[in-house]
Parts: sequence; structure tokens; C-alpha cells
Amino acid sequence: MKNLIPALVSTVVLLAPVGARAADAENGKRLAERWCATCHIVSPVQQRGTTQTPPFSEIAKKDHMDAQMLALFLLLPHPKMPDMSLTRSEAADLAAYIVTLK
Repeated sequence: MKNLIPALVSTVVLLAPVGARAADAENGKRLAERWCATCHIVSPVQQRGTTQTPPFSEIAKKDHMDAQMLALFLLLPHPKMPDMSLTRSEAADLAAYIVTLK
């Protein structure tokens, strides 16, 4: 699985439409506050999340995580998170916000 993720990221990047807009971290912050703050601590001013999920700042500091990896992670189904049916653009925005918390 570890080797599969970089290949998937490369595929997603290559298939992205030419001239696609840049990710919008401000929109990502709005999405995080609306969809993620119930479980995750999504900003430095948020007081609580759950103890079962890492704060976004902790996710951002992981060595192997960059905006592309995070966006892909958000788009792939995984059992610990609900399916939020994010668009590629929303996932990119959310990932762009998360990496600002490094």
C-alpha cells in the first residue's frame, strides 16, 4: 500500500485538467471548520476535538505529508472517516489549508 500511494498521487496529478486553478487555503479553512472540526482540532484557536483523531497541525507536520498526498488521502475511502464526497477541488483546498499549519 505504501508504494501504491505515490503512484496514485502521480496519476491524479497527471489527470488533473490543464490550467486547473490553484488550491485555495482560505476555502479549505472554511471547509475544515464546517466538516472536520467536530472530530479534529482544525485551527490554533479551536479548544477541543476528539481524542481519537489527530489535530490538523499534527497531520501537517508528518514528514511524508504534502498537499498532494493529503488531497489524495481525502479522496480515497478510508474506514475511520465518514465519506464527505469532496470534489477534487475541495480536497485540494482542504489539503492546502492543512499544510499551512506546519
